[in-house]
Amino acid sequence: MDYINILKDLSTYPGVSGQEDKLSGYIAKLFEKYCDSVEIDEFYNVIGIKKGIGGSGGRRIMVTAHLDEIGLMVKSIDEKGFITVSNIGGVDSKVLLAQEVVIHGKKEIYGIIGAKPPHLLTPEEIKKAVKMEDLVIDTGLSAEEVRKYVSVGDIVTFKVEPLVLQNNRFSSKSLDNRAGVVALLDIMENLTLLNHKDDVWFVATVQEEVGLRGANIAAYNISPDLAIVIDVCHGQIPGTPKESVFPVGKGPAVAVGPNLHRKYTKKMIELAKEENIPYQIDVEPGDTGTEAWAVQVSREGIPTLLVSIPLKYMHTVIETLSIDDIKNTGRLIARFISMTGNEMEEGLC
Repeated sequence: MDYINILKDLSTYPGVSGQEDKLSGYIAKLFEKYCDSVEIDEFYNVIGIKKGIGGSGGRRIMVTAHLDEIGLMVKSIDEKGFITVSNIGGVDSKVLLAQEVVIHGKKEIYGIIGAKPPHLLTPEEIKKAVKMEDLVIDTGLSAEEVRKYVSVGDIVTFKVEPLVLQNNRFSSKSLDNRAGVVALLDIMENLTLLNHKDDVWFVATVQEEVGLRGANIAAYNISPDLAIVIDVCHGQIPGTPKESVFPVGKGPAVAVGPNLHRKYTKKMIELAKEENIPYQIDVEPGDTGTEAWAVQVSREGIPTLLVSIPLKYMHTVIETLSIDDIKNTGRLIARFISMTGNEMEEGLC
């Protein structure tokens, strides 16, 4: 698999929560290479089914990763053509200053989020945090020209050029959670080389950043016997508490806690040890903040696991990860899925 180019394409493709339809169509085409059938539901979740060799006697395993990204929405256009915005999802206003953006109006309009030069800041302004309502987008156009192409409610995404860094690192926007979508593709590719008895539903979900909505719908409709959620977790950077972050390049983080099925999680950790797949342990005593929280309590309850890819600088335009962590996520989950029912369930009771 060409991880770099797939990550470049996926991370730069616009797909803000609630506006994922075009990206869903693109991802569906990627799924078609590996899945027996692919569909896009009414909510724009992409669902690919890979049949197992067990026929109708196998279980239903669902693997999810959300495809949506955080972004902005046009709130107003003033008399000089400056545009104010509101956030969609967890956007930190501090990282917006001096960013390049794309406004998705009647046509794409490029703009910049202006920043007052430090020479002009008052002592009071220097001490204050930047507020979303104080930021404006400058397109260079007059108010009349802006209103010709841009309307209140239009979506705004960040304009980014992905970077390949040293030591197999990759940086771009939206790796939360397009990296998880690449992991889905990696699992599919791995499963083409492995015999798996169970049918697998691969779901690239929507609207995770605004309330886990796509996963909630998919879990209810598919009603799997087992679910595995792939997301990102905080990569280790200077100044962060060691118990809350994970070194990049040391393998995926397997979550343990009350939201996750204890015995299936133990089986996955045992498998990682047996297969010499690098992994880390993510202690989650409460809400994981991921789709696992919604999936677990769907219908009558679904045994759920959570595997996360360490990601530095989350919810910025320079999110950074290790390609190796994506590969090891795919390898671990594919091997777990390929375990027969008896192997996977031994000792669960």
